[in-house]
Amino acid sequence: MNWDWDKLQQRQKERGRQGGGAGGGGPQPPNMDDIINKFRNLKFSWGWIGIVVAVVVIIIGATTVYTVETNEVGVIQRFGEYTRTTQSGLHFKLPVGIEKVTKVKTKRVYTEQFGKAEELSGSSTYGASRDEIEAAMMLTGDLNVGVVPWIVQYRIKDAYNYLFNVADVRKLIRDMAEASMRLVVGDRSINEVISKRQEIATAAQVRLQKDLNEAKTGIQIATVELGNTNVPEPVQDSFNEVNRAVQEKEELIYKARKDYNQVIPRARGQAEKTIETAKGYAFKRTNRAEGDASRFLAQYEAYKQAEEVTRRRLYLEKMEDILPKLGDKYIVDSQQDNLLPLLNLGLKKGVQNAGQ
Repeated sequence: MNWDWDKLQQRQKERGRQGGGAGGGGPQPPNMDDIINKFRNLKFSWGWIGIVVAVVVIIIGATTVYTVETNEVGVIQRFGEYTRTTQSGLHFKLPVGIEKVTKVKTKRVYTEQFGKAEELSGSSTYGASRDEIEAAMMLTGDLNVGVVPWIVQYRIKDAYNYLFNVADVRKLIRDMAEASMRLVVGDRSINEVISKRQEIATAAQVRLQKDLNEAKTGIQIATVELGNTNVPEPVQDSFNEVNRAVQEKEELIYKARKDYNQVIPRARGQAEKTIETAKGYAFKRTNRAEGDASRFLAQYEAYKQAEEVTRRRLYLEKMEDILPKLGDKYIVDSQQDNLLPLLNLGLKKGVQNAGQ
């Protein structure tokens, strides 16, 4: 592009002399008509045109080709409207101003922390703000205040929902995670919160994932991990004393139950043994009485049918049972005289037996 500076300066000098002769105060600026005419006469060289074309081509090429890494996906928007999602590799799109690519890391694990860093196992590298510390203060189901530090780790599962359905992802995660954890902790006692951390973390993760799915956030919870849960520092000593008292109470109850389990079953066994012995004796006596009664009734029926024979049989059976137990026996005829000199001292006994 050439500019006739010599002619322009010459004309300015002439106008300056003319103006000075007429009482002017120095050189005058160029006339606008002359400037416009000069611009109309400008000539562009082919070198400048080539440079401009090259720049345009470079810009188009740089904004048309893009690469997506293995741990991310590319979300394409055409004039602001979503069109497609591309996976890892080399891809093409329309130049800048028409299509825009947003890369979302879908395999990266993001972490949100609630509570003091030193109270979180394996997470001392994360800082804890005042809001995070206050988020760890929770009311349990038995109306105690517990300090429940925890972390939430998550990944981006659906890039479309992540970009277009959530305005502030971090705030949403924190609000939902805090709501889920407070709901789970509020259903348990302070002792359960301290002793059952894994159970609480699992329940909170399930609850949080359900809420995120309903909100269509495109976020997948990787893990929820609880740190060292405890009570606030001002009440820790009192809480420890209460726990010691509860432990002593449980120990006494356990000892009493042990003694109870040793004494009561033995007494119950003895009582059941006595009862069963009494039942056996009663059953034996009842059966014997019923047998005796049945035998007596049977004998009575036989006696009625033949009284004399039955009476004699009973007499003989009884004598058969008695005589072997008497020892020496003497049978004396009732008509016999002068028996005493022969029997000596055994006569009295023999006579008595004979009389019987």
